[in-house]
Amino acid sequence: MQDQESSSQERPQSSSASALAASIAVEEEARDDTRTEVDASALGGFVDTGANQMSLRAGFKAGGLSVALVLLLFTIFEEFDRVAMQVLGPDIQETLGVSDTVLLGLQSFGGVVLVLATLPFAWLADRYSRVRVLSGASGLWLLFVGFTGAVVNPFLMGVARAGSGFGASARIPIGPSLVADQYPLAVRTRIFAIEALGRPLGQVLGPLFAGAIVVAAGDDAGDWRVVFFALLIPAGLSVLWSLSLKEPQRGRQEQEAVLGATMAPDLTEPPVRLSAAFQRLKKVRTFYFLVVGIGVLGFALVAVPSAFNLLLEDAYGYSAFKRGWLGAITWSGALIGIPLAGRLGDRLFRKNPPSSLKMMGGFILLYGLFVTTGLRFQDPVVMVALVTIGYSFQGMAFTQVGPAISSIIPYQMRSQAFAMVGVYIFLMGGFFGGLLAGALSDAHGERTALTSIVPPAALLGGLLIIYGSRYMKRDIALCVAELKEQQEERVRLAGDPGNVPVLQVRNVDVSYGNLQVLFDVGFDVRKGEVLALLGTNGAGKSTILRAISGLVMPDRGVVRMNGRTITLVDPQFRSQMGLVQIPGGEAVFPSMTVAENLAIWSRQIPDVDKRREKLQLVDETFAVLRERADQRAGSLSGGQQQMLALAKAIMLEPELLCIDELSLGLAPVVVQDLLQVVEKLKEQGTTMVIVEQSVNVALSIADRAVFMERGQVKFEGPAKDLLERGDLLRAVFLSGAGA
Repeated sequence: MQDQESSSQERPQSSSASALAASIAVEEEARDDTRTEVDASALGGFVDTGANQMSLRAGFKAGGLSVALVLLLFTIFEEFDRVAMQVLGPDIQETLGVSDTVLLGLQSFGGVVLVLATLPFAWLADRYSRVRVLSGASGLWLLFVGFTGAVVNPFLMGVARAGSGFGASARIPIGPSLVADQYPLAVRTRIFAIEALGRPLGQVLGPLFAGAIVVAAGDDAGDWRVVFFALLIPAGLSVLWSLSLKEPQRGRQEQEAVLGATMAPDLTEPPVRLSAAFQRLKKVRTFYFLVVGIGVLGFALVAVPSAFNLLLEDAYGYSAFKRGWLGAITWSGALIGIPLAGRLGDRLFRKNPPSSLKMMGGFILLYGLFVTTGLRFQDPVVMVALVTIGYSFQGMAFTQVGPAISSIIPYQMRSQAFAMVGVYIFLMGGFFGGLLAGALSDAHGERTALTSIVPPAALLGGLLIIYGSRYMKRDIALCVAELKEQQEERVRLAGDPGNVPVLQVRNVDVSYGNLQVLFDVGFDVRKGEVLALLGTNGAGKSTILRAISGLVMPDRGVVRMNGRTITLVDPQFRSQMGLVQIPGGEAVFPSMTVAENLAIWSRQIPDVDKRREKLQLVDETFAVLRERADQRAGSLSGGQQQMLALAKAIMLEPELLCIDELSLGLAPVVVQDLLQVVEKLKEQGTTMVIVEQSVNVALSIADRAVFMERGQVKFEGPAKDLLERGDLLRAVFLSGAGA
C-alpha cells in the first residue's frame, strides 16, 4: 500500500466518505421508523390474546404469598419510620434543641443516603442471594430505627437517619427484581401494584400509629422515642419472616414464558459490573426515555411534599400534627387508584405493551394538572381534595415502572436498572428541584414556587415517557431474541461439547449516538484460526473489533469467548481472560521509551521470572526494538511502532489476539517483517482476528475471511473463496483500499 496519495485521489475519497455517511444517515432514519414495528410473534410470551389471562389467585398459587407480603410490609414500616420523623418533628426538635433547618436536614439526610446506597446494594444483589442481602439490610435498618429512639444529640440523630436510609435502600433494587423472578408475567403488573400500596398505606396509617403510641405512652415531650421502639416489634417480625424466603432463579419467568422451560444457571458467566451495565442500559431506548422522564418529574416529586407542608404552615397556620393528618389524607386516594391501575395496566401490557407506558405518561400529566389546579385554590378543603386526586394519579403512574423495566432489561441487569431510577430522580430532580423550589419559595412564596415547578416537570416527564413507549416492543423483542439465542447455544454445545469456538459474535448491533453502524453482525473464530475482517472504509470493521474487546458497548447481541458470555465484561477483565487487542495507531505510549513501554506492559505478568523471560524473548525477536530501546516510542516510524505493539501483545501470550489495521500506511518491506511475526504466532497456535483493508495482505495470512459493507456481513467463509467474489473485491479496490 502506498504511503501517500495525491490530492486528486484524496478529494474523491473524501467525497465518497461523505456520500457514504449521508446514505447511512438516511437509512438510519428509515430504520428508526421500522424499529417500532415489531410483530407480536417476536415478543414471545409477553403478550397474549386474552384467552390465557391468569387470575391473581392463580398467580399467588404459582409464586406464593411470602415475597409479595414481605416486600409490602417492609415498604409500610419504612414509611412509618419516615412519617414518624415528620409528625413527631416538633417533639424531637424540643428534645434535641435544634432549629427548623437542622431538623429538616436530619429528616432529609436519610433520604439522600437511601438513594445513593442503592448502587452498592445492586452490586451485591448480582453476586449473592438477593433474599439474604435484603434480610441483612432490613435487619440493619431495624437496628438504626431503634437507635433513633435512643439518640441524645443531633449528631447521633444524623447517624441514625443515615443508617436507616442505608438499610432501607436495599429494597429499591432488590424488591422489584424478586417480584419479576417470583411471579408469572401474566400477573406481574398486579403484584407490582400490591407492593406499590405500601407507600400510601404507610402514609395513611403512619400518623395513626405514631399518634396512638404517643397517647398511650402519656403524651409527654419525650414520648416520641416510644414510637420508634414500638416499631421494632412488627418490623422485627417482618425481618424474621424474610429469613424464610427462598431465592428465585434469575430470569425464570421470562424463560418459562418464552422458551417453555427454565435453563440451568450458567455459573461460569461473570456478574455484570455497574460500569458495563450503565453503558448497556443507555442503549435501551425505552429505559432511557423512562428514567429521564422520571428524573425530570423528580423536580415535582421532591419539591411538592416539603413545599406543600410549608404552605400549610405559613398560609394556614396548621400545626405539625394537623399537617401530618392532612398528609395522610392526600395519600388516601392512592389506596383506591393503585389497585385499579395495576389491573388496567396488566390488561394493557398483555395486549399491547407500549399502551401501559402511555397510560403511565397520561397519569403523570393528570398528576400535574390536579396538583397545579388545587394549589391555585385558597380554600384548604378544595386544595387538599384536588392534591389528593393528583397524588392518586402519581401512585397509579408508578405501578407501571416495575413491569416495564422487568420486560425491557435483560434479567442479568435488573437490579442495576431499578437502582438507576432512584439515582436519576435524585441527581436530576431531587437535587436541583429542591434548590429551585427553595429559591422560588423564598422569593415568591410556596404556592408560586409549586405552580412554577409542577406543570413543566409533569408535562415534560409525561411526554418523554409516552414518546419512549414507541421503542418498547423492539426492546422486549431484543430480550426475547437473546433468550432464544442463549438456549440455542446451549443445545448446540450439549450436542457437540468439544467444539467450542474461541470467539463467537452473535447478532451484534452497535450505534454511536443515534447513528447505528453495525447491523446483526455474527461470526465464529475457531482455536488456532486466523480470521481477516475485510471491507471498505466505514464498513464497521474496527467497530466490531472494539465491541469484541469491550471498548464499545453493543446495543444488542452476544460476544462469547471459549463459551463464556463476555458482552458486559469490562475490557481489563477480558484482557485477564486472554483477549488482547492492538488498536490501530494507538498501541504505544508515545512519551515513554521503547524499554519503558515494554517494562510497564510486562507488569501485567505477575511472575517475575516469567516477566524477564518474556522481555528476553522480545529482545531476540525484534532486533530493531533492541537497537532503539532508549528512543521515545512517539519518534519511531509507523512500522516500528507497530512492531512495538506486537511485541507488547506477544509478552502476554494472548489466547485471542485482535489486530486493527496491521498494514495501514506502511511500506511493503515493513509489512513483510510484520507478516513474519504474525506467521510465527500462527504457527504457535495463537487465534487471531485481523482487521485489514489490503486484500493481498489479508489473504496471505488468513484461514477465513469476513467481508463487511455498511455495517453488515456480506461474506463469511474460507479466505480463498473470497477471490471468487469479484463484486465484493471490486468495492474494496474502488475505495482505494485493496492494494
